[in-house]
Amino acid sequence: MRVTHFPVLENAMELTDRFVFNLKEGIDNPAMDIAEDAERVSGPLPRVCVLKREEGENFGFHLRVERGRPGHVVRHVDTLGVAERAGLRDGDRLLEVNELFVDDLGHVEVAGKIQVSGPQLCLLVLDGEEYEQAVAQGRDLRELAGAQRGEGWKPPRLCHITRDPVTGLGFSILPVEGEKGKFTISPVTGGPAEKAGVRKADRLIWINGAMACELTHSAISKMVKKCSDHMTVLVIDSESEKSYVRRRMLILPAMADAQSMPHRPRRLHLEQGPDGYGFYLRQEKTSAGRLVHMLRDVEAGSPAELAGVKDGELLLEVNGESTEHLSHEDVVSLFRQSGQQVTITTMTLHGQDFYTKLGLSPLLFTEEDAPAKEQKEKPAAVVKLAAPLAEAQEELRVEANVRLCVLQRGTVGFGFHLGCIQQKPGTFHQPGGSAESSGLLQGDVIVEVNGQNVEDECLEDVILLMKKGETSLSLLVVDRPGYEWMKKNGKPITAEKVVKASEVKEDVSPSPTQPTL
Repeated sequence: MRVTHFPVLENAMELTDRFVFNLKEGIDNPAMDIAEDAERVSGPLPRVCVLKREEGENFGFHLRVERGRPGHVVRHVDTLGVAERAGLRDGDRLLEVNELFVDDLGHVEVAGKIQVSGPQLCLLVLDGEEYEQAVAQGRDLRELAGAQRGEGWKPPRLCHITRDPVTGLGFSILPVEGEKGKFTISPVTGGPAEKAGVRKADRLIWINGAMACELTHSAISKMVKKCSDHMTVLVIDSESEKSYVRRRMLILPAMADAQSMPHRPRRLHLEQGPDGYGFYLRQEKTSAGRLVHMLRDVEAGSPAELAGVKDGELLLEVNGESTEHLSHEDVVSLFRQSGQQVTITTMTLHGQDFYTKLGLSPLLFTEEDAPAKEQKEKPAAVVKLAAPLAEAQEELRVEANVRLCVLQRGTVGFGFHLGCIQQKPGTFHQPGGSAESSGLLQGDVIVEVNGQNVEDECLEDVILLMKKGETSLSLLVVDRPGYEWMKKNGKPITAEKVVKASEVKEDVSPSPTQPTL
């Protein structure tokens, strides 16, 4: 089993949000079958579930990948919680998150989509039995999910409008007659709004972080007059809006086509060279007092420069794992666990500030960035020649750090987090406490729990087994590279191979000096 850091052991796989989005009103009517489409679409019908949580509240369900069951499985729906009130049921399979098809995505990526969506979330799910029947019949789940939107549907658009010194923002906003809280926005031909993607008679859904339905026409006019040099709006054409009304769905920025948005984070793929990746990682404090992970001193000709890393960018993710609440040492550990390749998400500090003011997560707008042309034009030996050499050395030098760690339960549990990635062995993330003192290290693979092998067990079963330990817990663990090497070479992982935890910690703990990555 593989585990990731975002859920804690005492509340495994609980999906919570770190980013706060300024939406106050939700839709009270919970999940619904799309009855209007029943005649047009044969077979199972997905349900729309609109979840709205208050500040400090969880969505109230677990998301699992289970052995022998395809898809992303909804489990442990809290009684009278946000998810249950929205109509989510135990055993449901998740098809879409905010209208993005996720059935073919990895578990951690799907959980990440939920985490960055904000306090309101639209899920499209299918009953567990119907899902398995559809899979057995070879049905196209993507087509099944998209059919309920109706013909002619187009997604909402996030439009970032930059003021022109002469023509201004270039749009007008008028209330819709007879429809309280609804407004149309129309651009001036050839003006900044039209260039940003606003179309004639679009419906205004959201403006600079506020829902238009919560504002009066006078309040919107004041917002427009006060804005300095730019404004961001969420709009949709009137026909597509009817699809959301029919399905009783919110229209959220997380659903939008965001081609005109500035400062988009970039997902970069790096391959380690003989001298590392070629940059320094520093934890710095911004002028606003916020701690961030900053990429510095990118070396000329290094893998980092070839991949497009720029000096002074923020590091938002490592291999899809958010760095927001991680320490410097934890982030360095993620790089070290990656082996010869790593995927990072970066953006400028100015871009981060831009999305913070809007109340949006920048990770909603990440774009892949693979400067293949640049890499072909530059000598690639620094990257390409490193991999075979490193692989050959790995075969000779890997020595697994197998440890038997005994933990005592504290006031906050055993002191580490668990998660799961499909078809991968387990790791864990520990922030300190009894887990750290026992010798556990971030990235370890859990082989046995209280003497019972759990390599092939699903996350929830492992957690239940750990909870049976009550006040103490015995774990047989091994570092990730050692685990993979032993499995590849058919070496058994047993307590006989145990080394002292203190020796391992001394060998692998991050240096107090700043490491080069």
